[in-house]
Amino acid sequence: MQKEKLVVEDFLSEAGVAVNGDNSRDISIYNDGFYKRVLGQGSLGLGESYMDGWWDCEKLDEFFNHVLRARLEKKIKNWRVVPALANAIVFNAGNYKRAFRIGENHYDIGNDLYKAMLDKRMVYTCGYWKTAKNLDEAQEDKLDLICRKINLKPGMKILDIGCGWGSFALFAAEKYGAHVTGITVSKEQVALGRDLCKGLPVDIQFKDYRDMEGEFDAIVSIGMFEHVGYKNYGTYMKKVHSLLKDDGVFLLHTIGGNKSDVSTDSWIDKYIFPGGMIPSIKQIGKSVENLFVMEDWHNFGTDYDKTLMAWFANFDSGWGNLKNNYDERFYRMWKYYLLASAGSFRARKNQLWQVVLTKHPENGYKRIY
Repeated sequence: MQKEKLVVEDFLSEAGVAVNGDNSRDISIYNDGFYKRVLGQGSLGLGESYMDGWWDCEKLDEFFNHVLRARLEKKIKNWRVVPALANAIVFNAGNYKRAFRIGENHYDIGNDLYKAMLDKRMVYTCGYWKTAKNLDEAQEDKLDLICRKINLKPGMKILDIGCGWGSFALFAAEKYGAHVTGITVSKEQVALGRDLCKGLPVDIQFKDYRDMEGEFDAIVSIGMFEHVGYKNYGTYMKKVHSLLKDDGVFLLHTIGGNKSDVSTDSWIDKYIFPGGMIPSIKQIGKSVENLFVMEDWHNFGTDYDKTLMAWFANFDSGWGNLKNNYDERFYRMWKYYLLASAGSFRARKNQLWQVVLTKHPENGYKRIY
């Protein structure tokens, strides 16, 4: 046990993190089994041991910011990444039969949780904080930014792939007079979204993108592409191409990675987003080749740090009411998810991209920011 402890302490010290230290980013260990568990199971062991109360940290977001900036995962050779990699290559995590699993495992866990955590419009994607002073403003500014980027006009037919609880559809219909069809693989999102959008020209459907038919003036995909899986990027883009009018605009809003991966973090895959995968510039570029013209590529990944911290503040302050439906282990899991993610964006390990694509360059698309 002493050997494993020294190894972990040595690695963490390279990131400026101490065990049982005085800084807010330092970690406190309550179970000495932590060291062997982390060295043997990697990120899965780190996350599960936190959920089990084996260790804690005053500021998890800063712990992950420091650890990820130091790229310690590249130095710990016996973390078990090979099985996860093999699983990603052999099994198609985003295939049709598994497509609805993410709805059941993540988005259907409880609308009360998301109502407490999110802004008043229930937008579960990165806000745009350029001039915003709070989460509500950041999300409204993001929705309006998307509407302006796709040149939204009254009466246009819009498809929202992965529409969530209908936040964009509601905004586009209310503010721009658009007719919006939204699709999601979450039954809970469909039920609440239809209620929120009642009386507006909005149709929210329980449907996978591969089953969609029709023709649309513009298509948006806001925070859904992370669930597609790298084996399906080409299929996804071909489907969008077939649904978009020749003079239409497609806006892809997605978390992005700095390198091309074919697997995801083992803890995130098990507890948060099963089958999720973050695309790279190269992977997106390959998927749109010979289909679309890339008109604009906008990165505001640092805004996701602010968004996640705002979500955690809401979640934490609302826990007094939520704990009647969720246990303490869930609280630690969700806290770990939100703050580890914030640290990841702060360290610039992950990005947030809005990519604008058209079918023909002669349409004369003009950037609006």
